[in-house]
Amino acid sequence: MTQKQIVVVGGGVIGVCTAFFLADAGHEVVVIERNQNVAQEASFAHAGIIGPGYVTPWTMPGRLQRLMARWRKTEAPLVIARGADRATRRWLGRWMAEHELERFRINRERLQRLAYYSRAVQQQLAEACQIDYEQTDGVLQLFRTEHDRKQAETVIALLGEQEIVHRLLTADEAREIEPALASETRLAGALYMPEDASGNCPLFTKKLRHAAQSIGVHFYLGSTVKAIEPQGGRISLQIDEGSFQADAVVVAAGVDSARLLRPLGIQLPLHPVKGYSATASIKNFDRAPQAAIVDEAYKVAITRLGSRVRVAGTALLGETRDALHQGALRTLMKVGNDWFPQAANYTTANFWCGVQPMLPDGPPVLGATPVRNVYVNIGHGANGWAMAAGSGRILANLISGQAPEIDIEGLTLSRYG
Repeated sequence: MTQKQIVVVGGGVIGVCTAFFLADAGHEVVVIERNQNVAQEASFAHAGIIGPGYVTPWTMPGRLQRLMARWRKTEAPLVIARGADRATRRWLGRWMAEHELERFRINRERLQRLAYYSRAVQQQLAEACQIDYEQTDGVLQLFRTEHDRKQAETVIALLGEQEIVHRLLTADEAREIEPALASETRLAGALYMPEDASGNCPLFTKKLRHAAQSIGVHFYLGSTVKAIEPQGGRISLQIDEGSFQADAVVVAAGVDSARLLRPLGIQLPLHPVKGYSATASIKNFDRAPQAAIVDEAYKVAITRLGSRVRVAGTALLGETRDALHQGALRTLMKVGNDWFPQAANYTTANFWCGVQPMLPDGPPVLGATPVRNVYVNIGHGANGWAMAAGSGRILANLISGQAPEIDIEGLTLSRYG
């Protein structure tokens, strides 16, 4: 293998994992990140679920109708900004077309193929680098009504086909696993995935940064890449301070990736979707969750991060401002109070919003582009951490001239070709 000088654009969990595996493969690696630390944007305060069994496209039969029925209500899993622009409406059209059963099966298989590989890689990585990241085991998906449970039958059937460990529970069985669930909130049943997990993504990313630095990765923080310019067989990156030369570049800059790729003729339907979270200190540990909880009706997750509880979810399309959307926050507080009202005071939580890079079909795009020595690792959406370690190793294999350890069909730019 020929050693290369490689720049990774983006210091989220995707970029840091990519940089680590590239350096581990023997390359000289630089990470350029516009924030003053890693994991400051989409990786910062999302739900933290890394379970591959939970990784599912937002596009599935029946879900579109449920989302549309709720989106105008006070608390809703999906919010479409008023006056959404043409790009948002065009993206929504492509997203809606992905709700057919066959498309759902294809997209889910691609996501889970990568997510299961990534879980194995992350476990190896955490052990090798001795990284603890407040992890907890088990994901419990709650069904408020019998209708919610029936709507999940497609996913449950696929879990069986793919031999993924899971249990369909009654309400009483769910409360045996998670006894702190509020008894006054209606519960029709639950789906339990004991091998899935959750944890603190920014903590993991920051510890991995130190591990990457120990094997030679250089981090340039507070620097913004303005443009990527191929020059012969090399790449020139225009940054705040001037230019930077490299043999290859990996674009892992989240939503900002579209801006960098467009002048190179690389067009992807990558769209910003805002997600929200509320993180509160636990005031009653006996009434706080132990496993990760997912409210299927509202598409909101509740996770335990040490002495804090996080409620995360709600998607806002058509807006990229940093402003918090009050309807989204009401949804988070409702779900937190419905299931764990005595665990924390959610009204005094730290609220966060972050823009996630979404593709209409769900799976990310990895690997080479038509532009020589320009690679991408983008479009993971809300499942970035669940696929970060596997995606990073795949990029390192490809750039090093080695075959990936899994089939990457459907995970490359060719699916949009």
